[in-house]
Amino acid sequence: MEQQEQHELQGFTSYQKLLIALLALLQFTVILDFMVLSPLGDILMKTMGITTRQFGMVVSAYAFSAGISGILAAGFADKFDRKKLLLFFYTGFIAGTFWCAMADSYAMLLAARIVTGLFGGVIGSISMAIMTDTFAINQRGRVMGFVQMAFAASQVLGIPIGIFIANAWGWHAAFLMIAGLAVIIAAIVMLRMKPVDKHLALQNDKSPFLHLLHTLANKHYQVGFVATTFLSVGGFMMMPFGSAFLVNNIGISQHQLPLIFMITGISSIIVMPLVGRISDKVDKFKLFTAGTIIAILMVTVYTHLSITPLWQVVIVNIIMFMGIMSRMVPAQTLSTAVPEMKDRGAYMSLNASLQQIAGGIAAMCAGFIVTQESKTSPLQHYPELGYVVSTVSFICLFLVYRISELVKKKNADRELQNINDMLAAKQETPAIIGETA
Repeated sequence: MEQQEQHELQGFTSYQKLLIALLALLQFTVILDFMVLSPLGDILMKTMGITTRQFGMVVSAYAFSAGISGILAAGFADKFDRKKLLLFFYTGFIAGTFWCAMADSYAMLLAARIVTGLFGGVIGSISMAIMTDTFAINQRGRVMGFVQMAFAASQVLGIPIGIFIANAWGWHAAFLMIAGLAVIIAAIVMLRMKPVDKHLALQNDKSPFLHLLHTLANKHYQVGFVATTFLSVGGFMMMPFGSAFLVNNIGISQHQLPLIFMITGISSIIVMPLVGRISDKVDKFKLFTAGTIIAILMVTVYTHLSITPLWQVVIVNIIMFMGIMSRMVPAQTLSTAVPEMKDRGAYMSLNASLQQIAGGIAAMCAGFIVTQESKTSPLQHYPELGYVVSTVSFICLFLVYRISELVKKKNADRELQNINDMLAAKQETPAIIGETA
């Protein structure tokens, strides 16, 4: 048993390292495409003359279309080589992002976000399925930690550069930058990534629709779906109006925004691998609980800030994101352990769909909770938004606990089955030797 654990915890192969880097870069572009809307929110609302509700709809449009796409793709997710599926959706994502760069009206931007969501919303679930197929459970915490660094990297590099480009050449240029980078990454994936198709030999359902229904009907999977739904609400509620709150309520200038996102992102890059390593060594639910407590406390503090010095805002942001990241890694690692390999693509697609749909509803609701009298006046009812996020985060504790218990039971049953198989093999060996003699 000790030898097995040492084998599972040993270093990654050169190809696995390449795969981790590619998946992280993929996530970087997809996350940046979504994340950049928040810091560009204040610019978009002022230059295009759109209201907080309209901007909430721009964010929600991506989320809703991504959710619908994931549900439609779920039945087919385990029917194809995951590499081919990844390239198909990533190509569509690139096209949608380029359309965003060309948008010159609210209606055109809304349509472009819908197209981008249709393709981009499925990429995360395909990447998760590839990670789960390729890496053992004892390695996934570290893998998740590195891949989720894409979230931090989008803040350290992508968002500050995106804001700088937007301030210099207009917000359209920020999306052009993302599309150009994505084209390079797609070419590397096409040339260097190996096929991911072992799951094809395990398929029982010939009909994609039946495969989808069987995945939805699994009671264990349903617990994971509900947990994912609630986990998504908090982030989507606060994200759309992050830059507008910093500028209009806290008193941060447009030129200071990149510095805040960069410092917060650098701290996340330091924290994420550490959280991943801890997640592989300690009880994942305990780590999730600690992160939830920190996140609730800091969200409450953050949403009540008024005019605040820059250094204090940076400290609050760092601690708040530390709590958020300490929830994200263990929750996603536990989620990957719920489905069987033959259902993994469908489960991840449905999971991503529910995540996006829940996030879309959350962003739309945030647009109704938060109001702004004029383009430069402070946002109102932001503290109430913090209370809602904190309540949902607390509910998530119970749901993730259920997932943790399901995974523990599944692992215990697997170990017992392995022991029984070994004992059965030992009992059959003498009989086989006697027959041979």
